Amino acid sequence: MAEGAAEAPAESGGGGDSGASAPERGVAPIKPQYLTTKEQFHEFLEARGQEKPSQETELDIHGKLYLAPLTTCGNLPFRRICKRFGADVTCGEMAVCTNLLQGQTSEWALLRRHQCEDVFGVQLEGAFPDTMTKCAELLNRTIEVDFVDINVGCPIDLVYKKGGGCALMNRSAKFQQIVRGMNQVLDVPLTVKIRTGVQERVNLAHRLLPELRDWGAALVTLHGRSREQRYTKLADWQYIEQCVTAASPMPLFGNGDILSYEDANRAMQTGVAGIMIARGALLKPWLFTEIKEQRHWDISSSERLAILQDFTRYGLEHWGSDTQGVEKTRRFLLEWLSFLCRYVPVGLLERLPQRINERPPYYLGRNYLETLMASQKAADWIRISEMLLGPVPPNFVFLPKHKANAYK
Repeated sequence: MAEGAAEAPAESGGGGDSGASAPERGVAPIKPQYLTTKEQFHEFLEARGQEKPSQETELDIHGKLYLAPLTTCGNLPFRRICKRFGADVTCGEMAVCTNLLQGQTSEWALLRRHQCEDVFGVQLEGAFPDTMTKCAELLNRTIEVDFVDINVGCPIDLVYKKGGGCALMNRSAKFQQIVRGMNQVLDVPLTVKIRTGVQERVNLAHRLLPELRDWGAALVTLHGRSREQRYTKLADWQYIEQCVTAASPMPLFGNGDILSYEDANRAMQTGVAGIMIARGALLKPWLFTEIKEQRHWDISSSERLAILQDFTRYGLEHWGSDTQGVEKTRRFLLEWLSFLCRYVPVGLLERLPQRINERPPYYLGRNYLETLMASQKAADWIRISEMLLGPVPPNFVFLPKHKANAYK
């Protein structure tokens, strides 16, 4: 008789020897060390079911050049330019989680990825665990990215006074809930960008980094300035070096004042896992090439104009080639030109390299175009835009969003 039939309960009224007793239902012989109670069994499953499964993807960007998420200027056309010159990792502009949850089209546009961006993440800003976690869950279902970054570095009042950006460095309970909550719902690594602290002489990063590691952050980028400091003083790379130890074994990227391959080399000597480049890329996007090739590139004005031509072409592809698209491309081009004008050509420098916090003097370039590109007047930036996109509309006015205080 088959084994299954032997274990089946006896049917009433069936045939066979009525005097024979039905076999008892037995218990499978499990080794004692594996036995447990019913209650312990279900408690175990419930507890493990709440744990996040191990991540399917890892973020291995050790030694890579990371283009910072740059508000306004870090748009998709600009990132394409930087990828061409050797940026390894790119990240979308800061997106506000509440705007994303409300379905604002302009905010969702910040998350768009170009096919050339092979290692790409998006950056979220928010002040509350519920909205940040809900937004992370939404992104996890709707977009393809390699990582999600939390903005804990934004210094502007609009964000700070609502408890977001670098205000989270002083709100550790909320900060922890945000990191743990987002990490729980994401299938990709979660990263965080922070500053040294809020106040100029009160460093917080070294205390937060071990906690961020324990909360589940895969990587942290540290900008070597406080909120109060902004760009009035040089980034503190000595402090970043101290923080490398505090963060270990979690990788720490460093950020601040990199404008040459020498700057990049000194930064890597601090022991950071890699470097993030922000303003340096705005002043000269070919910086990535200079770092990888360990050279100063005396790029010509005509080569620089060709870069701007490519940007406008990418802009028209991205924002559209109708009147609205042309003017949107122009606005973003002008924002970028407000940074590009601070670059001083290598061939004109008495001492190399140019330092990021040195105010460029007035100078005459080697030709008219090189001189025009050095102008810090908005009218001359507009003239360059007209060379590429045609005349501006009547009564056109441009005021850059980013007013530099780097030379104070």
